[in-house]
Amino acid sequence: MLLAIDTSTDTASLALAQDKTVLAELTWRSKQNHTTQLLPNLNYLFGITGTDVKSLTGIIIAQGPGSFNGLRVGVSAAKGLAFSLEIPIVGINSLAMAAYQYAETGLPVCAIFNAGRSEIATATYQKKYGKWQEISKADIVTVEYLCKHTTIKTLFCGEFLPAVADQIKSELKAKAVIPPQIPDIKRASFLLELGKQRLDAGDVDDVVTFSPIYLRRPPIGVPKKEQAGK
Repeated sequence: MLLAIDTSTDTASLALAQDKTVLAELTWRSKQNHTTQLLPNLNYLFGITGTDVKSLTGIIIAQGPGSFNGLRVGVSAAKGLAFSLEIPIVGINSLAMAAYQYAETGLPVCAIFNAGRSEIATATYQKKYGKWQEISKADIVTVEYLCKHTTIKTLFCGEFLPAVADQIKSELKAKAVIPPQIPDIKRASFLLELGKQRLDAGDVDDVVTFSPIYLRRPPIGVPKKEQAGK
């Protein structure tokens, strides 16, 4: 049985799967409450499926980029389970997961997360020759920069898209495909699918060295003593 965990943004999601069947999936607006909500919701998921944590054979975790606190909570839980149960762990880029639900459109899919400081975290993916491929690497840019470097018709998605959709449509016009917002939510079942592909190929991560993808250092200021010294 596989467990998928995504705490990389304000929307958290969990999913359990046995073989090729999703047993249960739970997605909720966690905001910054991952620390207090993750384990109770994980226990709830085991409860409603009548399963046990000891039945897990693999952990799939959204690795980031995303919220510093959310990623720490999710990755710590995933590593703890993988280490204690001696089962493999696989990390999936959170932007790749967010974009994956639009893979079958055939278009390049650009996922957008909020990076703060009037910037966005973004990466573009496309399904080619039956494989989900990274077209542009994850990076932190401005919306203006993203639009300037978008030269072909592209589908945009992601949790932060509503905040920048009008600007993207205004600058890119027909080159921008903006899907309806209601279904555009990160779901751990897509994380399961991407992670299972890696697990089936024997491509797993080292549980000891595994760490989140941040793209940017935590926003921690310089200690006052150091500031005074300078």
